[in-house]
Amino acid sequence: MVNLESLATETRNTKTMHLDEESIHQILSDMNQEDQSVPQKIAHSLTEIEQAVQQIIRSFQQGGRLFYIGAGTSGRLGVLDAAECVPTFGTEPEMVQGLIAGGMQAMAVAVEGAEDSLTLAIDDLKERNLSAKDTVVGIAASGRTPYVIGGLDYAQSIGAGTVSVACNRDAVISQHAAIKIEVEVGPEILTGSTRLKAGTAQKLVLNMLSTTAMIGIGKVYKNLMVDVKPTNEKLVARAKRIICQATECSAEVAEQAFYAADQNVKLAIVMVLTDLPKHEAEQRLLQANGFVGKTI
Repeated sequence: MVNLESLATETRNTKTMHLDEESIHQILSDMNQEDQSVPQKIAHSLTEIEQAVQQIIRSFQQGGRLFYIGAGTSGRLGVLDAAECVPTFGTEPEMVQGLIAGGMQAMAVAVEGAEDSLTLAIDDLKERNLSAKDTVVGIAASGRTPYVIGGLDYAQSIGAGTVSVACNRDAVISQHAAIKIEVEVGPEILTGSTRLKAGTAQKLVLNMLSTTAMIGIGKVYKNLMVDVKPTNEKLVARAKRIICQATECSAEVAEQAFYAADQNVKLAIVMVLTDLPKHEAEQRLLQANGFVGKTI
């Protein structure tokens, strides 16, 4: 039998012992108060988060990938963060991947027993040809999910980078990763419902990992997402606006550059800033490893 008594995420919150008797306004106030504590807790883990970002950047620089693995809410958050990297940073879907216990069907419906398997994550990672160049981030609010432990152990066995993200101190998964991130958010207002504060903490940490790593490999210029993929009308408009903001050019010049660069925002920016034709701007970007700031 699993012992949950020692986990802070499973203990009862003394501030909400009569939650069912509270008014709607009071419940919302309680939730808001508890949520405000999450970023403060994350601040204590910035050193470990920085180490994780450095590891992810190393993987990207050598052609490796980032894998998130988790079950339930933790797994869903990993899949979400991975999916958002494609439109935001113009990455290929393979570069950042989210694996959830039970497969993609578990995004909507829980798959019985999947998270309790020590081998399912191994199978999932082998299927994707995990290598020593890659980094695996195991996510578990409780910090003890077997699916995550199995995946981290396999990753370590082949020399891949390993990071654990848990919401309890002295988490079991911390013993199975080279870099451990532990954000102890404490009891939820609804006992054991770790999709609340714990889920928020995990989302914020994943935001930090992926965004900072992408900045570290040149996918941002100043504070603009210059590798955005203009895959719909809104994103086309945003792409042209980014060119204007990055170069302080007119809307007309931005539009011309956008299409001259085959809708490659970063390339269009370099073309405007350097007044170079497409081919030469591409070479300049290549020499700068994709960093716009290093081309000018």
